[in-house]
Amino acid sequence: MVRDIVARARNLLLSPREEWRVIAAEATSITHIYRGYVLALAAIGPVAGFIATSLIGVDGIRIGLVSGLVLALLRYGMALVLIHVMAMVINRLAPYFGGRSDFLAAFKLAAYAMTAAWLANVFAVIPALGLLAILGLYSVYLLFAGLPVLMRAPALKVPVYTVAVVLIGLLLTYLAGSLLAFLFATPFFPG
Repeated sequence: MVRDIVARARNLLLSPREEWRVIAAEATSITHIYRGYVLALAAIGPVAGFIATSLIGVDGIRIGLVSGLVLALLRYGMALVLIHVMAMVINRLAPYFGGRSDFLAAFKLAAYAMTAAWLANVFAVIPALGLLAILGLYSVYLLFAGLPVLMRAPALKVPVYTVAVVLIGLLLTYLAGSLLAFLFATPFFPG
């Protein structure tokens, strides 16, 4: 299973156009994609964040282990939910950009396009290397390369489709982060 994850991630990063064609042809399920790929890679950011904020500390400040663990679990849960929500967004937008609605294809796209962003989260472990997380922006290119293959969007509409999905994704991520910040600012949360 680990070998499959590593091979899929490597292929997406090094030859995305070919790998999207392989992914499009795969007979799979949402459950299989969650279990075989998403659960492992989506955990990288929360685990790295926990290590950085609770064990190492950021700018000399560490949060408690319990708070750090709860935050990591909440971030992980939100990441898993956001993948599903982004698949719904990709699927619903498809007809507006000349593509076809296919929720499984949209889910494949949402899940696998996040590969670079999830892997780049490893840099959060060492705050001094946090700037390297910008490498996760390659996920935007993965989305761009996957839209015409999985959602069958015409090439001329793919750039705008990509921008629409990215903007909605950023908004949803901001809202999820705001919710976490609100939860951690409330007095009933264990510190």
